Amino acid sequence: MRRRDLLLHLLPASSALGAVSAHAQNAALPRPISKSIPSSGEQIPVVGLGSWITFNVGNDRPARAHCAEVMRRFFDVGGRLIDSSPMYGSSQGVIGDGLQKLSAQQRVFSADKVWTSSAGAAQIEVSRRLWRVPRFDLLQVHNLVAWQEQLPLLQAMKTAGQLRYVGITTSEGRRHREIEQIMRGHRIDFVQLSYNLLDREAEERLLPLARERGIAVLVNRPFRQGALLHQLQRHPLPAWASEIDCVNWAQFALKFIVSHPAVTCAIPATSNVDHVRENMGAAFGRMPDEAFRRRMAAHTLGL
Repeated sequence: MRRRDLLLHLLPASSALGAVSAHAQNAALPRPISKSIPSSGEQIPVVGLGSWITFNVGNDRPARAHCAEVMRRFFDVGGRLIDSSPMYGSSQGVIGDGLQKLSAQQRVFSADKVWTSSAGAAQIEVSRRLWRVPRFDLLQVHNLVAWQEQLPLLQAMKTAGQLRYVGITTSEGRRHREIEQIMRGHRIDFVQLSYNLLDREAEERLLPLARERGIAVLVNRPFRQGALLHQLQRHPLPAWASEIDCVNWAQFALKFIVSHPAVTCAIPATSNVDHVRENMGAAFGRMPDEAFRRRMAAHTLGL
């Protein structure tokens, strides 16, 4: 499917960005909404692609080919940031195979992690070879494992031009106090944390602090590993969701996240081509303002 046709399928008919008319075949294609990385001003689309569980398919060739097709569709509609970790089994190698197959090493914003209490540099080099990229765009200390040793390593790599951005991660609301201390005491470019319609602890301190300190925010577990969508899909999408150009619950949940002023990019994981199209739809059309976001959260809590 060509990108123009894919966008016509993906975007809500009421969206101004989605109105690609038949007589405007030569017009510029819509681009996904992007936000700036505070430390550099570089723009990245507000929806990325995670790989936890979904890309851990081992040496299954058809499954690896399917993951490459997911990546193709992701790139076709303007996606850039793909996130992985040594913790994610075969996911790094699956991503690397897909990038090579698609000749997409120059298109991807590569986000990975160091996850070891010992030789961080050696692990990073293994990860880089699996990804088949010359260097990573972003490396993060995964779940703060040995961060006192690994964070200086990442900062040194950035200074040496071996890395573009440095960050730290947590998930499921863990170790927020320590995350806050690192954000206050160290110069980092990114923080990755969990945030969604039901898990909103990050709103209290971490998201305001990220804005104050000029730190980009990646959001993991936007769907609670699928459990949130499973819950929402038992109910009809409210008619007023069309006011922000949502045609499904995935877009509703993602637009709530990425419309927060502190959030840079959400990274839903999927191995389903249809789902990656749905998810990327949240990067197009109108976004909720703060009052609308409160309405979205209240409606979800009431279901």
